[in-house]
Amino acid sequence: ATATAGPRSFSAAEVRARCAQGACLVSCRGRLYDLSAFVRLHPGGEQLLRRRAGSDVSAALDGPPHRHSENARRWLEQYYVGDIEPGDEQSFSEPVDEKAVDAAAQTPEQTDLCYKTVNVEKDLVDWQKPLLWQVGYLGEKYDEWVHQPVDRPIRLFHSDVLEFLSKTAWYVVFMVWTPVVLYLSWVSYTSLAQGNTRLFSSFTTEYSIPVHKYYFPFIFLLGMILWSLLEYLIHRFVFHMKPPASNYYLITLHFLLHGQHHKSPFDSSRLVFPPVPASLVIGFFYGVLRVLLPEVLGLSVFVGGLCGYVIYDMMHYYLHYGSPKKGTYLYGLKAYHVKHHFEHQKSGFGISTRFWDYPFQTLIPEETFKKED
Repeated sequence: ATATAGPRSFSAAEVRARCAQGACLVSCRGRLYDLSAFVRLHPGGEQLLRRRAGSDVSAALDGPPHRHSENARRWLEQYYVGDIEPGDEQSFSEPVDEKAVDAAAQTPEQTDLCYKTVNVEKDLVDWQKPLLWQVGYLGEKYDEWVHQPVDRPIRLFHSDVLEFLSKTAWYVVFMVWTPVVLYLSWVSYTSLAQGNTRLFSSFTTEYSIPVHKYYFPFIFLLGMILWSLLEYLIHRFVFHMKPPASNYYLITLHFLLHGQHHKSPFDSSRLVFPPVPASLVIGFFYGVLRVLLPEVLGLSVFVGGLCGYVIYDMMHYYLHYGSPKKGTYLYGLKAYHVKHHFEHQKSGFGISTRFWDYPFQTLIPEETFKKED
């Protein structure tokens, strides 16, 4: 029988040399991890990891400022590449050169190390086959499995055509819906400018309220606010429903709608909603507004909501792949959203804003966002 090769050992000098070339290797309890592919995705910012390149991160994982979740520790294991040579562990407690960190951040990542993305032999599904038709059989194990994220792409369908249609680049949403927003905004404004739109006219003519064209920005803003509420409600009650363990079809539907995103949160091709299914949902809500409001008012609210949707999709992509400046609104929102993925899946449902998490009492505890040293 052929002997299985054990983990490779790395000397402190070799690790330092790789870090000097732009790689980001860290140790934890004698094990070595290459985070080069993860630094730009880190919710605490790239520089925070760069400052720890070539050092031991055991204390940082245990906190303060916060203890990393079990999901974060599982995520780290995906980048395991070997062990530290005996006797070299002490070298990883030495301080890191800040100038070297800044230089490494400007250096293209150079690494030939291979990453273990997931233990395909021990996982509950066969990663060599489309997952959509497998997850329904996980039953009571599905909820725990889907909330243990991995860093690898997911294939949903057998059909190459369906698989292609299930993926969308972020800029497609902007290119498809921005012209629609601009056109419908012009139609709404010019219709209001005719001066014959009145609120409550279907109930009373004596006390109906005229709606002038100058009201359009406020109606548009109302639509955006209503969208932010709808965004929260859909994310919480639809995307995060817990399907019955005995219902194969509801588990499959949940995985298709949102579960696959929680299983692979950094799959860039599935961070925004494909235009074809989005148009069906958007059309439904437009029909509801047409029934509830006069035609022009319904259209004005709708176009504001549509603009809010476009902003939401762009922000969602950016919260996963962007590098916002520390101290900015988006920096805090990125940390907030990634916390939702890794540690607080039952709270933190706001994406473009945390506002609705306050009144609905689903805010992620503030103590988990203490300032990093």
